[in-house]
Amino acid sequence: MTVSTTLDSASCSSDIQAKEIRLVRPRKAATSGEWHTDAVLALFDLPFNDLMFRAQQVHRENFDANAVQRSTLLSIKTGGCSEDCGYCSQAKRYQTGLESEELMAVAEVVDKARIAKENGASRFCMGAAWRGPKDRDLEPVIEMVKQVKALGLETCVTLGMLREGQAAKLADAGLDYYNHNLDTAAEMYDSIISTHSQADRFDTIDKVRDAGIHVCSGGIIGMGESRRGRAALISQLASMDPPPESVPINNLVRVEGTPLADTPPIDIFEFIRTIAAARITMPASYVRLSAGRREMSDEAQAMCFLAGANSIFYGDKLLTTGNPDVEGDAALMQKLGIKSV
Repeated sequence: MTVSTTLDSASCSSDIQAKEIRLVRPRKAATSGEWHTDAVLALFDLPFNDLMFRAQQVHRENFDANAVQRSTLLSIKTGGCSEDCGYCSQAKRYQTGLESEELMAVAEVVDKARIAKENGASRFCMGAAWRGPKDRDLEPVIEMVKQVKALGLETCVTLGMLREGQAAKLADAGLDYYNHNLDTAAEMYDSIISTHSQADRFDTIDKVRDAGIHVCSGGIIGMGESRRGRAALISQLASMDPPPESVPINNLVRVEGTPLADTPPIDIFEFIRTIAAARITMPASYVRLSAGRREMSDEAQAMCFLAGANSIFYGDKLLTTGNPDVEGDAALMQKLGIKSV
């Protein structure tokens, strides 16, 4: 699969901006307060120290600068997904060596949540490899949400695209967050995923918002996009009305057997710039340092926290890919004087 790297072309900039405005919130017109791509790109182009200083200022105005929210992510139904997301180990059309598994039993999920809480997590996220859940699939997930919430944890699920009425059922169960990432900017989306559109993603986000559930939505950096493409993604997220309460920024984990397996890794300073841009443009949101953290040094993670990241996934696995272990994270947080919330 060829990933477009021509996002900076001046000849198509007006068409791109028009497309972004249409896709930000399909049911609402653009507002004067939106962060358009050029404005976000100007942040990326700042000298690194100036960008970090500005991001830290914004962060301190809105959050405790020495506190990080910890979430644990569990794959409750693994593999066999019909979608063709070019980065995903769980797409059944790719030969990644992943074995498909059925939906986990409710009691097993609750046991995992209890352990996560004992290890310091305050939010428990449950992910299922579906294009979208059937109503019969949703019933056991609703029970998981109820029982995990009863442990005193915030709850989050990522189940794919939702049908009418499903978000309301999840809200009735007490769900706190629904994760549905934009993945990448609108103009690059078709190069990464062809089995659904980004507009489909916004449709589910609208359903979640309408049901009164907090939105968790971010993207994946390092899939071959240009700096302008990264700015366009941040622009789309920041221009939602309101922006997502939780914004995971993922560094592409290159999985053998997927179309993006050979994508060159992104420069770590460019990744940190993306974190800083997210913090500045979405000052009240939790910005989560997400997938790809295992490949980062302690020093790189510390720079991400300085840039405004204040949430992490905590535990040894993210759905199907690795994550720093609990002991390693605890040691890093102690070195940095960061407390858990």
